[in-house]
Amino acid sequence: QVQLVESGGGLVHPGGSLRLSCAASGNIFSISVMGWYRQAPGKERELVARISRFGTTNYADSVKGRFTISRDNAKTTVYLQMSSLKPEDTAVYYCNAVDGREFWGQGTQVTVSS
Repeated sequence: QVQLVESGGGLVHPGGSLRLSCAASGNIFSISVMGWYRQAPGKERELVARISRFGTTNYADSVKGRFTISRDNAKTTVYLQMSSLKPEDTAVYYCNAVDGREFWGQGTQVTVSS
């Protein structure tokens, strides 16, 4: 089992920045990919960014150039640095980890509004 705990969400003005953190615990050595997804009201959950155990990253087109996913050297915490935030980035952001099974965090709200 893998446990994921997110932090760092909040309210920010358009053009502002936020950094989300996701701390993983449990059987972390089996994790192959960690990432961030988001779900806005009335919409399906979508991939935002992910990073493999080898450091390969993928981003949704809508966030390329604005968001950066990274992790600490111990590979137990994944970060999502979000810049130039837009109102359409408003959503609940979920941390995800895969070791053949999928694990999810509880989600953290990000609201971009003036």
